[in-house]
Order: sequence, then structure tokens, then C-alpha cells
Amino acid sequence: MAVIELTPAQARQRQQQGVRLIDVRDAHERVTGMAEGALGVDRAVLEAAPLAHAPDLQAPLLLICQSGRRSMQAAETLAALGYTDIASVAGGTSGWQAAGLPTVLPDGDIDLDFHERYSRHLKLPEIGLAGQQRLAEATVLVIGAGGLGSPAAYYLAAAGVGTLRIADDDVVDRSNLQRQILHAEDRIGQPKVQSAATTLYALNPRTRIEAVAERVTSANVDRLLEGVDLVLDGADNFPVRYLLNDACVQHGVPLVYGAVHRFDGQVSVFDAGRQRGVCPCYRCLFPEPPPPEAAPNCSEVGVLGVLPGVVGLLQATEALKILLGIGTPLSGRLLQFDALRMQFRETRLAPDPDCPVCAPGRAFPGYIDYAAFCAG
Repeated sequence: MAVIELTPAQARQRQQQGVRLIDVRDAHERVTGMAEGALGVDRAVLEAAPLAHAPDLQAPLLLICQSGRRSMQAAETLAALGYTDIASVAGGTSGWQAAGLPTVLPDGDIDLDFHERYSRHLKLPEIGLAGQQRLAEATVLVIGAGGLGSPAAYYLAAAGVGTLRIADDDVVDRSNLQRQILHAEDRIGQPKVQSAATTLYALNPRTRIEAVAERVTSANVDRLLEGVDLVLDGADNFPVRYLLNDACVQHGVPLVYGAVHRFDGQVSVFDAGRQRGVCPCYRCLFPEPPPPEAAPNCSEVGVLGVLPGVVGLLQATEALKILLGIGTPLSGRLLQFDALRMQFRETRLAPDPDCPVCAPGRAFPGYIDYAAFCAG
């Protein structure tokens, strides 16, 4: 039997006459909206046990997917199994919505804003509804609302991370605007965390911003890490980087590291706190800090304005992967970026079995005077 295609309007008319309409998309796709009155059954499930969902082989049946292709394929499979009156909706759910026909959300507990805002995530099987809800429940500590923290926080908020705790004691300066995209001309002189909160709330009011106008120190780092799932390092100095590393090992929190210098950047993930002896920490890579003259900051040597954007986006990507539990994080790998050559290079990193902080079985040595340590 040849399967026919109906326009969404024709399908709606038949549905209103009592014909069953089955949405054969996967569950993570259906959460973005279904044709009103449709029954959601994954195509694979329907084809494996069609009688459980359409027990009468002679009764008329309508199938719909996203574009019309999968529903046609499913309809052809069911026709070969003996169904005698089966049709596919041309254009699928996309065509149904374009025709202005009514749709509903399969889960009444999730509002329309959630579905619309995160619809592209919800369509990804690797994320879907469960992953998006996981992001909404996550708390990320972003150290610094500057060059790296700006793009990272912007995309984490856009992605739907529930809480961003942003710590920075600086104020917005005109020289920041070349690369620190959270800030604007009319906010010069404002605390950076206040400016960051303004931008991020305008982007996504669902994300809670905890603005902490403090410099990160040994005295407050434990408080800042309380209840966080991940730390994103946007610091621009070695004392804070060593402090964050030690605190993340102590608290068992993954640290997403990033750094920029002139035209070069680097990114890694240090997760030794949760995987001692398997993953390295920042000290495994840099047991001793370089002398100050060998590592000047951006205010001293300058930086290509777009470079922190590239590195911050890579950090945000790693953060989302870790929060969602997907992909392969950069743990044990250092990714280096040369903007002038537009070239990436990866270096393998091994944990140091004698690391003073993350070696297996080694007790936490406590925080030190990091400024003195980095001054040599």
C-alpha cells in the first residue's frame, strides 16, 4: 500500500474527526512542543511494537515528526506490516507550527520561556530536558569579570547555568572595553561584578547572579567555593591561580583554567581533587611560578582584544561539558592557541606523584602566602 502525505491542515482536519496522530520524534525533541492531541511514541518504539499503540490495522493513522521524513519512513514500515490506512504529515511539526496550528508542551511543569529559550539544547539528545535541568541546578564560581570571565560568564548564562557566582574587586575602566564584553561605556567606574550582573540579567533573567565584589584570598576562598559545582579561572595573576588550584583540590571541585598573553592563550581542566593520581592539578604543570619579569600581565605588554574571547569560550565549553557529563574534558591536556598562526597545539599532562597538594594520600598542607611564593 502506498503511503500518502497530508498537509498539516488536512491532518488536523482528520485528527479532529477522530483519527489518531502519533508524534514519532524522540522524547528530547518532543519537549519543545507537539501537535495538540498527538501521542508521543519514539519511532523505534512504534516500529518495534506497533500494536501496543495502534492495535487496529484497518483504522486510519497519522504520523508526524519534525520535517516529515522520519514519519514517512515509519509509515512505510507500518504499511509493510499490514496497516491499510496510514498517512504522514508533510513538513512535520515545523510545518504544523508554520501553519499556525495548535501545539502543546508535553510537560506542564516547565514553562514556555524555558522551552523557547533552550529549544536548541533540548533538541540535542546529549543534553535534552534532563541535561538542561541539570544546568539549571548548577552553580559555577567565575573568578574575574574581565577578559576571560566576560565571554565565559556570558555564554554560561545564555546556556542556562542556574547560578553564576562572580568574584572581582575591580571597577570598569575604559581600557577594559576592548575585550571585556560584559561592560559598557556608561558603566565606567562601576564595580565590574555590578556591571556583569546588569548584562547577564538582561541576557537571561533565569540565571541567578551572585555578585561578590571581593578579591579572592585565602581568607575567603572557602566561602566562595561553598556549594559550587565548578570553578572557572579568569584570574590574571599567579598567586590567585595557585590559591584556586589548592582550594579546588581541597574541596574536590573541577577547575577550568585559562590564560592569555599577547597573541597566545591556553586552556586546561584540573580535576585532581576528584581524581587524585589520575588527573593533574595546576601545580603538576607549574610546580614553581615563573619570575615576575617573565610573565607580565596584559596591562604591561598588551593583548589582542579577541584573544580572551576565544579562550573564554573554550573555558565555557569545557565547563558545560563537565556539568552535563558529556564529551571528553581537557583534563590531563593543555590546549594552546596561537592567534597569529590560527593554530592549536595540545600537550599531554601527567599527574605528579610527588605533588605537594594532589599526590594520592597526601593531606592538604593548608593555604600559604601565595604572593610571597610567586614573588620567589
